[in-house]
Amino acid sequence: MSDSKSQIAIQASSSDPNPVDFSQSKNDPSVAVTSTAPQEESSENEAPADQIDGKKKSFWAYFQTKEFYITLLLGQFLAIANTGSSTFTTLLENQGTSVPAFQTFLNYALLNVIFTPLTMYRYGFKDIILAFCDVEGNYFIVLAYRYTTMLSAQLINFWAIAVVVIVSFLFLKVRYHISQIIGILVCIGGMGVLIASDHITGSSGGSASTGDQVKGDMFALIGATFYGLTNTGEEYFVSTRPVYEVLGQMAFFGMIINGAQAGIFDHNSFRQANWNGQVGGYLVGYTLCLTVFYCFAPLLFRLSSAAFFNISMLTMNFWGVIIGVKVFHYHIHWMYPIAFVLIIVGQLIYYLGRRVLGEARKPWLGKNQERGVSGVFTARRIIDSTVRRERGRTDGEGAA
Repeated sequence: MSDSKSQIAIQASSSDPNPVDFSQSKNDPSVAVTSTAPQEESSENEAPADQIDGKKKSFWAYFQTKEFYITLLLGQFLAIANTGSSTFTTLLENQGTSVPAFQTFLNYALLNVIFTPLTMYRYGFKDIILAFCDVEGNYFIVLAYRYTTMLSAQLINFWAIAVVVIVSFLFLKVRYHISQIIGILVCIGGMGVLIASDHITGSSGGSASTGDQVKGDMFALIGATFYGLTNTGEEYFVSTRPVYEVLGQMAFFGMIINGAQAGIFDHNSFRQANWNGQVGGYLVGYTLCLTVFYCFAPLLFRLSSAAFFNISMLTMNFWGVIIGVKVFHYHIHWMYPIAFVLIIVGQLIYYLGRRVLGEARKPWLGKNQERGVSGVFTARRIIDSTVRRERGRTDGEGAA
């Protein structure tokens, strides 16, 4: 596809039956984006994505869009869903049941049932790598709970963010603004307040011997690394392909990899586990929470980025305490609300100065996102819809 200024073609994907074609020259008034009146050359050559971003040049531009509020709320919805899966993991541990591979196998099986019928195999090699990273991330994080405390397992929140930022910078050519860096640091500061609160109150989520804790911490770091790679890879894939295809293939290969891993590493744990109706209920709850999390996470990746996804997950600890008050009889320390507010403020700072399209406009998809898919919450769909609307308005004025 040509990247020249005179020809920018956005081809329709299978999910967009009405393509918008920018391949006609600027001399054709019927496809003018903003007006049929003569304009300066710089305006005529301006990309549709820039025109949308240029409509509101206020420092608070992104805050005035509905996408911002959807992004913020979706981030918290996912944090609550992920907190639910963590809660059920702790309940299973309390019942003496620790089967990390089998536990996540149920999630992949359910995702496979939901998404794989919609697609056969495409991009298999890449999907296998994505599925492998995701399986190992889940496996090592759940395994870490066997050896270390919840406080130590919180290392995942920091290292995963670092992995995402580094990989996105090096391979996806993402460039972070100062407000985004400050926002991430403020969120991490809020997480630091949570950890300090746990340290002060001694509520680290359990106890472990020194040797086991070191082993658990290493598992948490390995899991965080795989999570960071998975999140970055998934953001890239769902921006270029339909969500059902990405999740369907990841679940399909993940089920195979995870099933084999469960058979190899969890067979002794199966025999030692306490199997009863309560444990079965916890497994069902864990699977449903994690499946909901997987179904909606791609939408946040499209609306924002893997980096924002990870700082949204920092509030998991706050939601975990809210649930823990009733389920595990925790007591809320006065520092917890402060930490939650800091994390939310950090998320607000993260989007300061962003234009209308926010992070939905991915740098690897081209200026008009022509290499991306036109799907739910993608910048490509917003651009297509805006251009059609402007073209229809221009045609109407011409007919009048």
